[in-house]
Amino acid sequence: MWTHFEPVHAVTYFHPRARTAYEAVGLRGYWRGYFAGRAAPLGPVGAPSVVAAFFSFAPTMVARALPSVWRLATPQEALRARLTGAVQALAEFTYELPESHLVEAADLLEEAAERVETAGRVLGAVNAALPRGEYPLARIWQAATTLREHRGDGHVAALVTTGLDPVEVLAWRCRVDQSRQFHQAARGWTDEEWAAAEERLVEKAWLTADRAPTEHGTAIFRAAEEATDRAALGPWRALGAERTDRLRELLEPIATRCRAIIPPKAPIGLPAQRAANAPTPAR
Repeated sequence: MWTHFEPVHAVTYFHPRARTAYEAVGLRGYWRGYFAGRAAPLGPVGAPSVVAAFFSFAPTMVARALPSVWRLATPQEALRARLTGAVQALAEFTYELPESHLVEAADLLEEAAERVETAGRVLGAVNAALPRGEYPLARIWQAATTLREHRGDGHVAALVTTGLDPVEVLAWRCRVDQSRQFHQAARGWTDEEWAAAEERLVEKAWLTADRAPTEHGTAIFRAAEEATDRAALGPWRALGAERTDRLRELLEPIATRCRAIIPPKAPIGLPAQRAANAPTPAR
């Protein structure tokens, strides 16, 4: 299900209409819109809260955007802008689908989103508390976002149990199937911080001396991924297998079109974006 609601949420990061909507309220530049839009449900927070909740960003990068973005747009303005941009993006991808299709998808997706467990899940909780959208596309996007952030909160909790810090997680993953060139810049870590993280990964037996992923690290990370999936199961158990299958069917054409605008190197990690031949873990 994640592979079906994640692309729907992701239009807020990659569709030009989303960026235009942020710029219309004074949030010029990609990262101002990103941090303001994603953090807005938390209120006018500063960098420390976002560093903790978003997990993978260098604190210095977050501090360049927060709290200064709130002088450009209030959280309420940022929330309106992100929903406006997302709905306009989805409208481009769904204009051929009948209204009944969108309404049914919105009903089922909202029902799933209403069943998220919010305890210990900060971003999931604050998104779940937002008002429902008035129209099907707004309802679809907000419900997908609640489910996405709920799953992400569970993923962060699972990553914490690995004993790795954020830059170590990124550095290890980039030795498996992701791009350092993209992820280091996108998350704001310096060359020195990245190199030090790789040294620590060798010391922790996650990487070999020649920087190949080990069986030890691979097994722990696989367990974290499985824990992430288990922690996200609640809404789908509540919805039931038959209606979950129906929702997947309804989301398929929407998600397929949304996927088309996600850059291949984007840090979302959807299966189709992963390298076909990831390195074999070394002993």
